[in-house]
Amino acid sequence: MTVAVRPISGNDLIGVGQFLHHTLNARVSAAAWVQAMTVPWSVDAPNHGFLLEDGGQVVGAYLAFYSVRTVDGRVEPFCNLGAWCVADTHRFHSAKLLKALLAQDGYTFTDLSPSGTVMAMNERLKFRYLDTATALVPCLPIPSIPGRWRVRTGDAVAGVLTGDELAIYRDHLGAAAAAHVVLSRGERHCYVIYRRDRRKNLPLFASVLHVSDPELFATGIGVFARHLLLRRRIPVLLAELRITGSRPTLSRLLRAPRRKMFRSSHLEPDQIDYLYSELTCVAW
Repeated sequence: MTVAVRPISGNDLIGVGQFLHHTLNARVSAAAWVQAMTVPWSVDAPNHGFLLEDGGQVVGAYLAFYSVRTVDGRVEPFCNLGAWCVADTHRFHSAKLLKALLAQDGYTFTDLSPSGTVMAMNERLKFRYLDTATALVPCLPIPSIPGRWRVRTGDAVAGVLTGDELAIYRDHLGAAAAAHVVLSRGERHCYVIYRRDRRKNLPLFASVLHVSDPELFATGIGVFARHLLLRRRIPVLLAELRITGSRPTLSRLLRAPRRKMFRSSHLEPDQIDYLYSELTCVAW
C-alpha cells in the first residue's frame, strides 16, 4: 500500500463526508458532514483536518475545527480535534493523522469527545483533563409565576443580545448542533447554547455548552428545563458544573461523565470552553 497523509482541502469535503457517513456514523449524512466541516464563523483555517489516502481513495480522516478567540484580552488560536476515523484495513496508520495535526505550531488543542483509547494516547501527548462533573436534571412541567420569566428563541434571540454574546450568536447561527435560548427576568438576560445529545443511543438529552450568566441560569434552570420538555420534547438536561455554575436542585451527579481534554502551552482549564467546536457543528 502507498498511503499518503495530507491536509483536507475544500475539494476533499465531499469525499471525506461520504467516508465518515459510511464508516463512522450513518446517522450523519454525507451532506451534514460537509456542512459541519464548513464552519459558519469567519476564520483563516489552514485546513479542515487531515486525511489518509490510498490510491486516490479516502481511507481515514481526522477533522479539525479552527477558531481565533480573545482570552483575557489576548488573541488565541484554537484547533478543536473532531471526528477521527480510519478504515479497519489502515488502522496501523491512524497515529499519522494525529501527528500531522499536532505538528501545527501555535495552537491550543481541544479534544471534547475522546474515546477511551484516544484519552490514553492524549495523556502521553501531554493533554490535560477538564473537570466535567455533570448534573443530570429531570425536565419537569413545573409552571413559573406568570410574567416573571421570558424565554426567547429563534429570531428573538438576537434582539436582546449585545457585544460579545451577539457576536457568538451570529458566529454559531449556522452551526447544525447549536440551539439558542435567552432566559430573561426583568432587565437581566442569560444566553444559553445547548445541543441535543445521545446517551445509550437515545436522543433524549440536552447538553449545555454555554451560559452567559450562571447566577441567573441557576435561578431559572427550572424554566429552561420546562422549555426543553414542552417545546423540544427533551426530558433530561445535562449540566456540566464548570459551564452552568452550582449544582441544580433535584439533580444527581453522573458517576462517569464524558471526559474532555486540552493541550496548551499557557492556557488554564477555566479558559477553555465548548464554543467554536465539533460540539456545536456536528449533530449526532
